Order: sequence, then C-alpha cells, then structure tokens
Amino acid sequence: MAQSVGIKDVARVAGVSVGTVSNVINRPDTVAAETRARVLSAIDRLGYVRSESARQLRAGRSRIMGLLVLDMGNPFFVDVARGAERAARAAGLGVMVCNSAQNASEEADYLSLFAEQRVRGVLLTPADATGRNIEAFRRHGIPFVLVDRVAEGTTECSVSVDDVAGGALAVRHLVDAGHRSLAYVSGPPGLNQVRDRRIGALNALAEAGLGPQALRELPTERLDVAAGRDAGARLLGLADRPTAVFCANDLLALGVLQAMYAAGVGVPDDLAIVGYDDIEFAAAAAVPLTSVRQPAVTMGALAAELLLEETETGTAPHEHRRVVLRPELVVRRSSLSAR
Repeated sequence: MAQSVGIKDVARVAGVSVGTVSNVINRPDTVAAETRARVLSAIDRLGYVRSESARQLRAGRSRIMGLLVLDMGNPFFVDVARGAERAARAAGLGVMVCNSAQNASEEADYLSLFAEQRVRGVLLTPADATGRNIEAFRRHGIPFVLVDRVAEGTTECSVSVDDVAGGALAVRHLVDAGHRSLAYVSGPPGLNQVRDRRIGALNALAEAGLGPQALRELPTERLDVAAGRDAGARLLGLADRPTAVFCANDLLALGVLQAMYAAGVGVPDDLAIVGYDDIEFAAAAAVPLTSVRQPAVTMGALAAELLLEETETGTAPHEHRRVVLRPELVVRRSSLSAR
C-alpha cells in the first residue's frame, strides 16, 4: 500500500523548511514568488493533499456543518437540506447530512458523532420529545439551530413555521367547503409539529361553532406513505366515516389517497383530503393534493445563516433569534368536492 505524502516530504523535495511549506499553503503572500513556485511544483509532483481534519483540529474551527433531520425519505427535509447547503456553500462550508429516522437513540448517536468531528455547528430537527439529547449535546459547547421547531424554553436560535396557523388553514378550508365530520391523521403524538397542527385544527373547528368531537384523530407511528395507507384502512373501517381528512404531512395524505383509490372511494367526492408541506409529489398525485405549504428551502437557508452568524469570529455578540415563517394553503382537486 502506498504511503501518504506529508508536509515533510514536500519540504524535503523543495529544499525548504516545513514552516515555509505551511506558509505557502496557508499564507502564500508571505513567501517569495520563486520559493512559492518551487514548493507548489513539489506539491504537484508528489500529489500532496493537506489533512483538512488535522488543520481544523489545530485551528479549532471546522468547515463542516451538521444537519440532522427526522426523515431524509421525506422530500420536505430534502428541500430543507438544499436550502442549508446553498447557504453553507456560499460561506465556503460543507454540510454533513444525517437521518435520525424519527428515533431518539439514533439521534443521540449522530449528535455524538458531530461532537467527535467538532463540526462548526448543527442544524437539528429533534426526534427526542424529552429534550434529553439536546441537553447532552449542549454540554459540548457546539452551537446549534433548531429547524422546523420553535426553541421553547431554550436560548438557541430556531427557524420554524407557525404550525398552529397551518392546521387552522387546512381545517378552515374543509369547514368552509361544508364538512362537519373530519379526521386528523396525525403521526407520532410526541412530535411538536403534530401537536401544533392538531391545536390549529381544533381552533378552526371552534371558530365554526364545532366542538372537538368533530375531529376524529388517527395517530400513526411514522410520517410516511405506508403509515398513511394504514390510517386509510382504519378510516375505511369506521361505521360513521368522516367526509374529510387532514393529514399531518403529505406522505401520510398520499398514503390515505392510495387506500381510498384501492377501495374505490372517490376523492374528493366521497372523501376530501388535505396534506401538509406541499412537497413536489403533492401536485403530481393521481388526484392533485391540497396542501399547506411550508417554505422548506427558505427554512434551511435561514437556519444555516443563523448558525453561520453565531459561529463567525470577530463580529458583534450573536443575538439568538426565533424565526417563525407563515404557512400558505395551496388548494387543488383533492378537497374541491361540492357539499
């Protein structure tokens, strides 16, 4: 196996000191042009590549930003990552993307990995409802920004969407269309987003003079299409089936739509469906899906910018901020039945 080329090898071939090679790499303007050319020629001839990780450890500043999301199988988080990467690359940083799979144990493992790698900072959508993972990570002194979650009871920055308002938008639309019996396919009950969207849904029902009994909740263990199909099967089994369903995300809504299609239930005539996130697949579904749009790319970019602002040196003291974006209802055919 070939040995890696080190800075001492470059210095030997160029006939200069190790310090001179270091200056050529890090502070080239401090080295005479002739010497610099000789060192660069040696680097090229030997194929030397500097150890970025070692340099970062010496400097105490990584060029990597961590991003830990709930589910990279969800296009919403792909868009969040796209926005974060765009902002990070503009600042000369890379992004290490990890997937907790909505599992608190996996989240803890990845946070430990980020600490070991001494990343510049972390963008985090928490999976652990207890907050213990965040508390443990905070001891490392690595800055982090919460994404798609309000930083309740903490001093950290956060970028989120007003999910209470989003839930209200979805259910107000269904009530205005004449629906009086609704279901909420909610996802894991420990997630704040699921809770807040339900609160918004109940608020909209109250505005219309309807009580909480008008909303039948169907919790699921996950926020994916398979869980939506399962919820759809349960919905079909109800004797007093609701006429409309609001889903905590679009993947659940697409699963419900599949279950209705397989059972011959018409959407929207027999059942109106509204999702959440407005992922790209929502508009492309067999029945285009009404959805509450979250500005996912903007969310990721803003979170990365807040993290970069906090980790920059030589600037004014960082002021933690909570950015709350507004959702938007995008109406398509899945909810346009006439009642």
